[in-house]
Amino acid sequence: MTEEKLHPTPTNLPDQPAADSETVQRVPHPTNVLLNQIGRSTLLLPALPYRAADLSPWISAETVALHYEKHHRTYLKKVRLLIKTGPFDSDRSLEEIVLHSAHDGPSDLFNNAAQAWNHNFYWKSLSPKENAPAPFMASMINARFGSLDALKFAFISECSSLFGSGWGWLVLANGKLEIEMTANADTPFVRERIPLLAVDVWEHAYYLDYQNRRDEYLKNVIAKLLDWQFASDRLQQALRGIKARARG
Repeated sequence: MTEEKLHPTPTNLPDQPAADSETVQRVPHPTNVLLNQIGRSTLLLPALPYRAADLSPWISAETVALHYEKHHRTYLKKVRLLIKTGPFDSDRSLEEIVLHSAHDGPSDLFNNAAQAWNHNFYWKSLSPKENAPAPFMASMINARFGSLDALKFAFISECSSLFGSGWGWLVLANGKLEIEMTANADTPFVRERIPLLAVDVWEHAYYLDYQNRRDEYLKNVIAKLLDWQFASDRLQQALRGIKARARG
């Protein structure tokens, strides 16, 4: 397998910090329907859906390059290394590795696989062009939060309240939209909560641009960069999955 040609490629970057250990709340092993809802990915670094400079001025090209080339790539490299000596077959999808290592360990494999998946999802959650949710998603947002602006405000508030490193998520849980925070490498789909959008709250996501001004980063990303069309597509797929599971 050959990885995508990546753009841009920075040099002389600092070493990647290891993912912190985190105890993950466990659910029964996933069904194929759940995997169909969240998708299946290879263990190779996917191409960015835009150029590194396209998220500027909210996230600089330098931050995207460091984040993508150094941090994201290293998580996937570690996953590929760990499965060579671990209990999982090399032909398993990244999602399967995350789900099964959440139950059966080892924790180092889960931490790196979950971080790799979270980053895959984070890049797809952002868009250089502001957009709006599809009408059906807008109706669900209004019913749950009152308005899109109210959802954004709540999302910023929840992400700002996170102590330490982790992730902010908009998820579909029990048929409803929810905001969820996870610490370190944890990811919602190990508890059968379907991610719709992700915000990276690790320092490497913002420190070059914002230093200690994490709240400013969160406000800009959530107000300016979230891809609501992507979220709408994910929500539609998730709702179809719920119907499929109900049919047995």
